[in-house]
Amino acid sequence: MVECVLVTGVPSLIAREVVLKWLEKGATVVCVVSATAMEDAVAWATSLPTKRRAKLTLLEGEVTHIDLGLSGAELNEWTPRITRIIHAAQVTFWGGRRDEAESLNLGGAREIIEIARLCGRLKLLVALSSALVSGDRTGVVRESELRGGQRFRNPVEETLARAETLFHNASKTLPVAIVRPSMIVGHSQTGEVDSFEGPYLFILLMLVAPPEFAVPLLGRGDVPLHMVPVDFVARALVAIALDADSPGRTFHIVDPAPMPARRAFELVARVGGMRDPRGSIPANLAKALLRTPGLDRFVKSPRAFVDALVTSVWYDARNAEDVLQRYELQCPPLESYVEKLVQFARTRVEERRAPKVVAPELIDDPLLG
Repeated sequence: MVECVLVTGVPSLIAREVVLKWLEKGATVVCVVSATAMEDAVAWATSLPTKRRAKLTLLEGEVTHIDLGLSGAELNEWTPRITRIIHAAQVTFWGGRRDEAESLNLGGAREIIEIARLCGRLKLLVALSSALVSGDRTGVVRESELRGGQRFRNPVEETLARAETLFHNASKTLPVAIVRPSMIVGHSQTGEVDSFEGPYLFILLMLVAPPEFAVPLLGRGDVPLHMVPVDFVARALVAIALDADSPGRTFHIVDPAPMPARRAFELVARVGGMRDPRGSIPANLAKALLRTPGLDRFVKSPRAFVDALVTSVWYDARNAEDVLQRYELQCPPLESYVEKLVQFARTRVEERRAPKVVAPELIDDPLLG
């Protein structure tokens, strides 16, 4: 049977990567795209090779609306055909507002579950979550655990955890799998990333610092820095969606050998031709300094990243390892793609620093009648 896959979240990078992986496998893919994002989604879709573009359909809708905002005709056309769903529409940036996080993370979960119930041929609904639902927990966090007495450090962590509860409850009558990647960074081959969050805070600080200045580490730097490239997460999502043992399970998508934060940023400095981080700033002071006006031009919610840097946690990933080994998938080590991350960030910083060139005819001159 030809696979027909519903994907939400386009045109986010993770959703686009998932779509590409399905198209490579010859699947038919239908994406629900919000009206505000449709122009960007169409521009991306039209850049695809003709044969792949022919297998892709973009439907205008809203994942937080009843029936995803689709018409009755669209539902009648697609729900009998859909075999798998990848739900990747979510608020993930740590600085997200509570109302936005509740609307998309919780409202979107409720609506995609209802759509799944209409799909008579559905084999699996894969819900993208985050390992950060562990909040401030320390020690080992298992894939089977959701509530472990943690405090949530922001509305995103809290609403993703609440959404997981909805998916767990739905799994009693639907085939559901939950995927929790650690912090997602750029593409391992291109460095491309949607937004500069998490580890990019420190990369950007080193890039904009004077050459003679060694940026101090935020926190002691002795906790593991959990991050995975976006293209690996996309491959893992597709593999989990295809595996017959996935329903009813939760999967941590993580680097099995995460570096301590200090070693990771020393590596960043080395490949970027920058000075190694020297010394450290206590977490409380670091969060105060990161209120500096203008820093949010480059990176969102820097104080949340400091929280992550001082939380010593390890993610058990036995379920994920079980599936990914069968598909010969392994998280690439940071050493293999860190240069791509730094170069992409450097290019963006240089673009933002470049002076804006305005055509003379566009300049309003009060002296000219």
